[in-house]
Amino acid sequence: MRPDRPAPTIPSPALPTTAAELSASCPIARALEIVGERWSLLILREAFLGQRRFNDFERRLGIARNILSARLRHLVERGVLSREPSREDARQIEYRLTPMGKSLFPLLVAMADWGTRWAPCADTALRLQNADSGAPLDAVRVFDRDGVELTPRNLRLEWRPDAAQTTAATD
Repeated sequence: MRPDRPAPTIPSPALPTTAAELSASCPIARALEIVGERWSLLILREAFLGQRRFNDFERRLGIARNILSARLRHLVERGVLSREPSREDARQIEYRLTPMGKSLFPLLVAMADWGTRWAPCADTALRLQNADSGAPLDAVRVFDRDGVELTPRNLRLEWRPDAAQTTAATD
């Protein structure tokens, strides 16, 4: 290499600059696109409480039929719920949590815990407890694989735009 020429540099990947780039590469934004709408989360709450039929969701949520239909269709299309004939009456359709939907359980428990603490009301309708012992739930906490509890102060978020491209290619 000649001394009068600068050494070549390898460009580092650019951080997202537009909302679309951010949404495409951020797992929080992608999750919100699937389940972040209010009615979707309430439908999931009801599904975890054992509701499976359209009319039961409608009755318990007080939701308009067209909105419920659109939200259920979206959750089915995205793989969170499955649409199946009823095991009791094949003429009836049921919406069941898929493994993807069931994995949202900790998220809904964390939201319920947060709502109880930070948006309290005198008559909270939803109380979470252990079905076997009746014990109330402890606060939801986050731990690393070594069992160390994480807080915002000791959590590192790495922005890796190149990982988003790799993930998209393997999906």
